[in-house]
Amino acid sequence: MNPVAIFRHSPTENPGYFAIFLEAHRIPWTLIPLDAGAAVPASADAYSGLCFMGGAMSVNDDLPWIPPVCALIRDAVDKNIPVLGHCLGGQLMSKALGGVVSKNPAQEIGWHTIDGGTDAVSRHWLGAYAGKPLDVFQWHSETFSLPEGATLIAGNAACPRQMFALGQHFAMQCHTEMLPEIISAWCEHWDKEADASQPTVQTPASIAAEQTTRLPNMRKIADQIYGVWVRGLG
Repeated sequence: MNPVAIFRHSPTENPGYFAIFLEAHRIPWTLIPLDAGAAVPASADAYSGLCFMGGAMSVNDDLPWIPPVCALIRDAVDKNIPVLGHCLGGQLMSKALGGVVSKNPAQEIGWHTIDGGTDAVSRHWLGAYAGKPLDVFQWHSETFSLPEGATLIAGNAACPRQMFALGQHFAMQCHTEMLPEIISAWCEHWDKEADASQPTVQTPASIAAEQTTRLPNMRKIADQIYGVWVRGLG
């Protein structure tokens, strides 16, 4: 099997639990650190799947790697090579496939609950979690629209579009890849990034207090989604 290419956009936005999941299932992967100047591949042919992690930048920023990344996502979709996106990665997928990324009315930081859909596509991706509240970790101020043909999988009042699926491709506004050390690293920047006046923004203390119960719940959801996604790998 060709490796899954994991694209990193920021040094602290590591693949985390997603890499652990791949290794547990003996699926090879390779890291492409765009933040360190790695080149964007011109084609998806060398990979069994593409995964895009998060980042503090916006997909609407004038960054040199964003157009070739969007072109690579379209190439993978055209060739039925599965694409997976976490937060910024999901926004890149939306943009690449004709959607729009814009400011969300609320900033979401910390542990939040989103509601899983009940339609056939949602049941396929969420399994036993379809139609149920899902514990996820958030750190975003923008949101994506659904590309043509995509199905909304989950949302909440603060951000109605949290997950979408398009065939074997899956985009998330949330972060199911989190590990305790990644959460701790992000919380070091909380003072610079968080709008503490918003009720959807948790403090680092609140994030830490809920981690013991919320993280295991999210791990089960990650296993479900990642498990469906890897079934599409060639």
